Amino acid sequence: MDLQHELNKVGGFKNLELLAKQVVEGFISGMHKSPFHGFSAEFAEHKIYNQGESTRHIDWKLYAKTDKLYTKRYDDETNLRCHIILDNSSSMHFPDVQDFSLTHLNKIGFSVLAAASLMHILKKQRDAVGLSIYSDAYDYYAPEKGSERHHQMLINHLSESVISKPVNKQTETYRYLHQIAEKTHRRSLIFLFTDMFQTSEDDAKLFEALRHLKYNKHEVVLFHVFDKLKELHFDFDNKPKRFIDVETGEHINLYADGIKDNYQKAVRSYFHVLRLKCAQYKIKYVEADINGGFNKILTTYMVERQKFI
Repeated sequence: MDLQHELNKVGGFKNLELLAKQVVEGFISGMHKSPFHGFSAEFAEHKIYNQGESTRHIDWKLYAKTDKLYTKRYDDETNLRCHIILDNSSSMHFPDVQDFSLTHLNKIGFSVLAAASLMHILKKQRDAVGLSIYSDAYDYYAPEKGSERHHQMLINHLSESVISKPVNKQTETYRYLHQIAEKTHRRSLIFLFTDMFQTSEDDAKLFEALRHLKYNKHEVVLFHVFDKLKELHFDFDNKPKRFIDVETGEHINLYADGIKDNYQKAVRSYFHVLRLKCAQYKIKYVEADINGGFNKILTTYMVERQKFI
């Protein structure tokens, strides 16, 4: 099947599940170079043995191959509850992408494919997954479940997020994070995909909401999604350009070189504050450059899962 053809259908992800599977398979094939060597071949059917557990279900054949202890898993096991949160405001649809490819994505495309890849692994692990999508409203919510029907429903909503073209969709992330926290009762691993560009500049409210997400002993991972080349380095040619705030519609005409240094200082300072605040509130902060591939996302999941269960 031509993956590029599938990507270009209706300007987005026509077969998101297939693409997610390809991403995960590529990640697993490289696991022999990572700290998870030996875990990849059987990861869908096994979990790491923890000292003190019953040895009844240890897979001794896998031990002979890997020199590590794993226990077999069964269909009725659910060791993890995961809730994925997706920011679908207008700024997440930057840059404007007409022909999607695995190496040519905007922020929403990257986030959706990353989320679908996580869901693919979680489904294989027989874990329960929930999904929240917000923009200038709480657009979609589904509680944590593990059925195939539920999985397909979430995949469909993720796909729709990519092909939607929200215009002037502002957001106050903190408002919806509070609502999501109120809905998530049982201890869960929470992944938040957002560019952290808020219409409101009230950072105190935002981090209060992130702290609320950690209520009930949830573990929270913030995937800070951005285009490193454009949004951090401000890498534009020095021709006169009109820069438009996609959430408010405001614009400014300027030469990029005229403000590049000040822009970089301001954004780096903001990103530094985000990292410090996340560390202060024990939230896992992960830079997610849309041009950097998905290995960092999936590696983070593997690390957090082993700590969580």
